[in-house]
Amino acid sequence: MNVNNKKITVIGAARSGVSAALLLKKYGANVFVSDLSSTEKIQEYLNILRTNYIQYETGLHSEKVFDCSLMVISPGVPSNSSVVLDAISRGIKVISEVELAYHFCPAKIIAITGSNGKTTTTSLIGKIFESAGKEHVVAGNIGVAFSSVVESLTENSTAIIEVSSFQLDHIEQFKPDVSVLLNITPDHLDRYDNSMEKYSASKAKIFKNQTEKEYLIYNYDDPVISNLVCDSKATLLPFSTKIELEKGAYIDWVNKKVILSNNEEKSVVIGIDQIGIRGIHNFYNSLAAILAARVMNISLNSIALALKDFKGVEHRLEFVRELNGVRYINDSKATNVDSVYYALTAFENPVILILGGRDKGNDYTKLKPVVKSKVKKIIAIGESANKIKNEFRNVEIANSMQEAVNLAAGFAVTGDIVLLSPACASFDWFNNYEHRGNVFKELVMKL
Repeated sequence: MNVNNKKITVIGAARSGVSAALLLKKYGANVFVSDLSSTEKIQEYLNILRTNYIQYETGLHSEKVFDCSLMVISPGVPSNSSVVLDAISRGIKVISEVELAYHFCPAKIIAITGSNGKTTTTSLIGKIFESAGKEHVVAGNIGVAFSSVVESLTENSTAIIEVSSFQLDHIEQFKPDVSVLLNITPDHLDRYDNSMEKYSASKAKIFKNQTEKEYLIYNYDDPVISNLVCDSKATLLPFSTKIELEKGAYIDWVNKKVILSNNEEKSVVIGIDQIGIRGIHNFYNSLAAILAARVMNISLNSIALALKDFKGVEHRLEFVRELNGVRYINDSKATNVDSVYYALTAFENPVILILGGRDKGNDYTKLKPVVKSKVKKIIAIGESANKIKNEFRNVEIANSMQEAVNLAAGFAVTGDIVLLSPACASFDWFNNYEHRGNVFKELVMKL
């Protein structure tokens, strides 16, 4: 992509947008950045733009944003926002930050998407590469913008990137060497006209440009995905926890082993009891990571070592402390119903569940049986508190995270688990899910 002397607008002046702007500036583009947020909210990023002599505006999208031949949008900018629709109507090409970074990336790319498990799987693949001593970076939706790391990559390295549906919405040529599709369940439907079909189509874009030279690793047990991959031209590698596969990765439950299968040739990777992260959802994540590592020629020994050592990621079923026989667990990254479902199935003990935030079109039907069997009390928080109270029994509404933690601690007895697993976005009370999780942890440590 030649951007030299071209006028390019970047929408969004946070992490992804500023990284994109810096990359474009380095390659000679005339960059302008626009963000609807107030100056105070994004001051640290604006300082970076000023230091690098990049023009910007805040608080509005003026007519100047359309004085360009290309618009790059951050993941937080909806496809149906007026600035995007207006740009498209004027004939301006609109791409995502991931698409931009792809054009400047010399390395092999492993891209991971799904409704749940993206961060864990991305981090686990990174851990496997580290175990094998392979040159790599972990980036994308995981907290480090893809465009901020491409300059450090070479043809001998691998970019392991987590990509969200928002980042896939505006790709054109993005073609990972290995794409990983973990699962597709209702999430972010508010951004897709409450259409599961539109949301699924967005996820499927991860493999739309792949050929038989590239690999698509996918969840065989997910009916939505199994239907989508029929259209893929990539070399397919499925994984399953339910059936034995001719080719791919699966769990042999009789012998409690993870098996890598290539037709008649079968290899034991690791015993399931040796895997460092627990729960059926993490078995799926592990199977996906194993396949991604193997197609990149990483040894089974390095894979097994990493699987044993990997203990999960922050804000995902993260143990905070035990107090008076009560365990406190931070699962702030659980921003949809399926995440909460899998979190609850990971515990045998009674749970006091802190649930709620900014609703994304949630249907709680799937959650009701497991809540009935596992949860003794729900503490409802945030904008969705009243909806949750109407959906479930034994619900108390808290008007702050402080009140939620205090209520949960008051209801809990020895042997119970207090679980923050909100099933909702965090933006009603917090900056992001990390902020929500950190506040929860701080309050728990003060009990």
